[in-house]
Amino acid sequence: MATANGFATAMAGTTVESFLCRTQRPSQLGVGGASHRRPRFPKPNGRPATVSPRCEVTSNVGLQDSKASSISALEQLKTSALDRYTKERSSILVIGLSVHTAPVEMREKLAIPEAEWPRAIEELCSLNHIEEAAVLSTCNRMEIYVVALSWHRGISEVMEWMSKTSGIPVSELRQHLFLLRDNDATQHLFQVSAGLDSLVLGEGQILAQVRQVVKVGQGVVGFGRNISGLFKHAITAGKRVRTETNISAGAVSVSSAAVELALMKLPNSDPNSARMLVIGAGKMGKLVIKHLASKGCTQVVVVNRSEGRVSAIRDEIKDIEIVYKPFTDMASSAAEADVVFTSTASETPLFSKEEVEKLPPASSGVAGVRMFVDISVPRNVSACVSELDSARVYNVDDLREVVEANKEDRYRKAMEAQAIITDELKQFEAWRDSLETVPTIKKLRAYAEKIRTAELEKCMSKMGEDMTKKEVRAIDDLSRGIVNKLLHGPMQHLRCDGTDSRTLSETLENMHALERMFSLETDLSILEQKIRSKVEQSQK
Repeated sequence: MATANGFATAMAGTTVESFLCRTQRPSQLGVGGASHRRPRFPKPNGRPATVSPRCEVTSNVGLQDSKASSISALEQLKTSALDRYTKERSSILVIGLSVHTAPVEMREKLAIPEAEWPRAIEELCSLNHIEEAAVLSTCNRMEIYVVALSWHRGISEVMEWMSKTSGIPVSELRQHLFLLRDNDATQHLFQVSAGLDSLVLGEGQILAQVRQVVKVGQGVVGFGRNISGLFKHAITAGKRVRTETNISAGAVSVSSAAVELALMKLPNSDPNSARMLVIGAGKMGKLVIKHLASKGCTQVVVVNRSEGRVSAIRDEIKDIEIVYKPFTDMASSAAEADVVFTSTASETPLFSKEEVEKLPPASSGVAGVRMFVDISVPRNVSACVSELDSARVYNVDDLREVVEANKEDRYRKAMEAQAIITDELKQFEAWRDSLETVPTIKKLRAYAEKIRTAELEKCMSKMGEDMTKKEVRAIDDLSRGIVNKLLHGPMQHLRCDGTDSRTLSETLENMHALERMFSLETDLSILEQKIRSKVEQSQK
């Protein structure tokens, strides 16, 4: 599928289907050691032939039965390639789909409401090979970010989880999912945060959504140090791109593109020639109203559950008359409108085919055809409404028509932004590399403490029971002081903030040297226990 901005194609990586194919060349996989040439998206096979699940008639999508493994995850760890666990650190993976790889019918089945993100993180981290997780679910994308003990097993587990939660068979998911690993996954999120992978290049709302992932993740078990650091660095990258380039200059949001599309479809492109209705007064709805006002619209009716948000919008946007209607008046308000913008978090359609069919014809100014511009995912307007001669339905996938212009200019701005992304990527990788020394610091201190306590016990046994508490404390303090002074030098050479590549390289060399000298290499039993605890957790 050709991307709307001429640049986002480079951002999403290969599909899971091609990634898992044994015949695929390594340079095509988009993983560690992969070529950085621009991957191609698969062309979606059009919209499914079956009726949309959000229409009145639903198709039964069954889960594929997976064969239960007779070997526990712990046994798999012991009998398979152990080097993968002892010589490679955990991988950062992103598995997902976006407006570039999947139609809205597929995206809405996988969409996860913000309130459900903590539950999703906990469920993902209960999988045997997933340590950390995060969910980025918007109207244009649904992406799962994880830190996996084993990347290929992690892929399978996440895909099975996505299949289970959405009701879509894995075989069908593979046609639309993309997968990126480590550096490529990090780069993708940075580009998403900067607005380079958006349907509308440089749009600002995605940065706020990335911030929301961090806000929601705080305190959630499974939103760990690596994932939290990844998203915080992505926010920094997104802010730098918008501050240091003019990528946002003239850029439009999904909401403004929706307004542009509606005006394009009106006979004379005059916003005052049609009666405008906006359903939902959230962020998207507010932006729709703002853009209608900027185009010269003088009145809009807003349907919302409460009047508070509408009043706040009315106070902020002075140059348009805003008429509030409660949700109970939605049908009557739609009957009086020519163009209906829908932007709510409803998980069920607000308008069915039968309900729209009962509405009176739109005004003669729009040839009696009522226009629905649905920018919600899941959709607020059933796809079956488009079968009516009296209605036209447009959703987020139809906005490409608006953003096709000026591709070359957007591509040039994206190239400027990419240099910033590359710099931020190096800083994140340096920070993550610096984390490798933390286990060595802990193991070295534990090693020294074990020797200290053993020698202290020998000393105490020789001194007898006549020692006073003050003398015992003095000897204990003496032993601690000696150990701390001996460890001070090695510890200093193991600490690094990751901002200087030369210092980081030296720090990692010191780490490996100390591990060899004091036999501090990763103990397989620790990893076995890690897997064992996850298996036990999943069986509860």
